[in-house]
Amino acid sequence: MSRFANKVALVTGASSGMGAATASLLARDGARVFTAQRRVTGFEDIAADLSDPDASALIAGRIRDEAGALDILVNNAGIMREGTVEDTSPEDWHLHMQVNLTAPFLLMRATMPMLRAARGAIVNVGSIEGLGSNPRHPAYGASKAGLHGLTRAVAVDEGPRGIRCNAVAPGWIDTPLNDDFIASMPDPDGFRDEIGRIHPLRRTGSAADVARLICWLASDEAAFVTGQVWTIDGGRMAQPSLP
Repeated sequence: MSRFANKVALVTGASSGMGAATASLLARDGARVFTAQRRVTGFEDIAADLSDPDASALIAGRIRDEAGALDILVNNAGIMREGTVEDTSPEDWHLHMQVNLTAPFLLMRATMPMLRAARGAIVNVGSIEGLGSNPRHPAYGASKAGLHGLTRAVAVDEGPRGIRCNAVAPGWIDTPLNDDFIASMPDPDGFRDEIGRIHPLRRTGSAADVARLICWLASDEAAFVTGQVWTIDGGRMAQPSLP
């Protein structure tokens, strides 16, 4: 039997990259998959703008009305805009917090009755930038560090009710956003080689790499795993830069 047979899953931000790979793997392994974002994915789409604080209640209501249950929640949607503290406007700061941190909080809050009934699993997509920071990412790093903390808090509070809550912290993953960034460099091939060299595995990650970890955390194979932030970065954070 498929490991997610008879399970209902929700993945946010599933139109591309890690979200799309996760939704596809969940569906392949038997789950009924809802997705929530502004674009069409080909799964059971719920049109939603996660910068809107009212979106989470609408998403939860749709799933309750159409499926009557929720077993797996993957909070994947996120944004990243660059700028130092001085460069970052209050509007951009609040947008990062809303999409990357508040939306997962509100969605967990809105779906918690269904997750409790299912003794379900939550996986939040954080970042290695919740552990350390790249230059010019104060809002992004702060929002992801907050999501890691929220993950642990939910695991502690909801563990007695059978809910597991974990996070993944991806490093450099080959997503459309990062591919576009590399293409904008004066020497894209040279830049890609340079990025590869800062990873002990000598490559960047794929969306499928992250999806496999997310789905393992959501599965019964990880039944005794909760409150953890799983770094998936090809060893990048383990390797200090050369002097």
